[in-house]
Amino acid sequence: MSEQQPYRDAEWIRSVLPHRYPMLLVDRVLEIETDRRIVALKNVTINEPFFQGHFPEQPVMPGVLIVEGLAQAGGILLLEDPARRAGKLIYFMSIERARFRRPVVPGDQLRYEVEVLRQRANHAKLSGRALVDGKLVAEALISSALVDR
Repeated sequence: MSEQQPYRDAEWIRSVLPHRYPMLLVDRVLEIETDRRIVALKNVTINEPFFQGHFPEQPVMPGVLIVEGLAQAGGILLLEDPARRAGKLIYFMSIERARFRRPVVPGDQLRYEVEVLRQRANHAKLSGRALVDGKLVAEALISSALVDR
């Protein structure tokens, strides 16, 4: 059984993922159970660049970015081990059964909960849920592939 890892900060996240502002959509990792599950956070602020056009009068976080945040959290989970991520990238390959339940707006804190459903050497299937204040805002099944840089 894998051991739960301690909290991981933004600096550690940047060491795992190649994403940078404005495309880095994970601010903090609260829990990791190696090769099993992750809980991570994204603080949604009015300063997000996508709010300039989506929508200026009534800002709503695009659903595709919520799913991207779930995929990034999953990528952190799959690349947690430095030996596994050396010289590798993880590509988001497919989305299945994506559902959006309610809008995400400035001031919300997204909680990403992602678990591994199936993992092989270079492919994984993950189940992700995004919540705000304990309420489900989005969910999806995500497939990814580990490739050489």
